[in-house]
Amino acid sequence: MKRRCSRLRRSNRFLAGDDRALNAKQQAGLRTFIATGCTACHNGTLLGGMTFQKFGLVKDYWLETGSEKPDIGREAMTKKAEDRYVFRVAMLRNVAKTAPYFHDGSVAQLDKAVRVMAAVQLGRQLDDQAVASIVAFLESLTGDVPVHYAAPAGTQ
Repeated sequence: MKRRCSRLRRSNRFLAGDDRALNAKQQAGLRTFIATGCTACHNGTLLGGMTFQKFGLVKDYWLETGSEKPDIGREAMTKKAEDRYVFRVAMLRNVAKTAPYFHDGSVAQLDKAVRVMAAVQLGRQLDDQAVASIVAFLESLTGDVPVHYAAPAGTQ
């Protein structure tokens, strides 16, 4: 447990400006994360969690995730057409420990989730090296999983 806590403290130190808190592979992953455009939505101390965005800006998300039934998102609550497929942007702290991914738990692996996000949000097809680089950065955000974390219903 202490080891995971220290990793989270490292990422906190890095976000506070300590360039040596992350190793070279994790720093390269952060550069790829930024260059790919991920920070347009995943930003701030939690790297997300503070805004709502359409899931599937470039192409329908369910075609990439394999979701059996598309979820209309906030539109179900607001009844506003502009809220169709709009969801809260997930925070990325502990993302390597909180599979499955997306609002419906349709993706089990972090590397696939990175590929899906690049495709449906940014219209980009990432090569294996870029995906591995981003995953290395995301893994640096790992600490203790909150006791109240629960995977999406029906995915356990």
